[in-house]
Amino acid sequence: MLLYNIMTFDVLTLFPEMFEGFKAASIIGRAIKNNKIEVNTHLLRNWAWNNYGAVDDRPYGGGPGMVIRADVIDKALKDLKSDGAKVILTSARGKTWSQAKAEKMKNEERIIIIAGHYEGVDQRVSDKLVDEEISIGNYVLTGGELAAMVMIDSVARLLPGVLGKDDSSLDESHSETIVDGKRRRLKEYPQYTRPVDYLGIQVPEELLSGDPKIIEKWKLNNRR
Repeated sequence: MLLYNIMTFDVLTLFPEMFEGFKAASIIGRAIKNNKIEVNTHLLRNWAWNNYGAVDDRPYGGGPGMVIRADVIDKALKDLKSDGAKVILTSARGKTWSQAKAEKMKNEERIIIIAGHYEGVDQRVSDKLVDEEISIGNYVLTGGELAAMVMIDSVARLLPGVLGKDDSSLDESHSETIVDGKRRRLKEYPQYTRPVDYLGIQVPEELLSGDPKIIEKWKLNNRR
């Protein structure tokens, strides 16, 4: 359970520069500035196995590409890991990321994400060094950096004060809602603003009624 006011994300990556814009912009940038979250990037080459900054090697049994070595990641984690830290490896073979996982992860105090790269990571990393492998979808990316950003963004916006005082994350797509006495995950309802009539489509009358009960009923009916 998150005991402090700030949640920490650490990312082991070959390309920390990819996170500079992510950490500076929009909601994530504001959350960092307001000390709601901390996002640290660590260059994996700092734990290279030779003097040339290598972190990978040829795969046993042959095959294309290179594989990130287990000893490199092990050394990095020994330097970075603290008690209670959750360690995640981005992997095409991992469990699919979801809103439910984001809601579970928001209670962690610290999450370390290993951004996979090249043709993969030595299997012993999965077997011994991480708590979970995560995929953000059934497709292949060049590296795990974008997946790490997706996870950080979806967890961070669930934390108190990140989106502001209105707690708007509670009313978004895939958030849990009680319907007919059952807990369900519903999609977000359609949104409208001015003008009332545009492109031949009018804003639904219920949203213009001014009656909170009518409005809430319309929203619920249109989230199914």
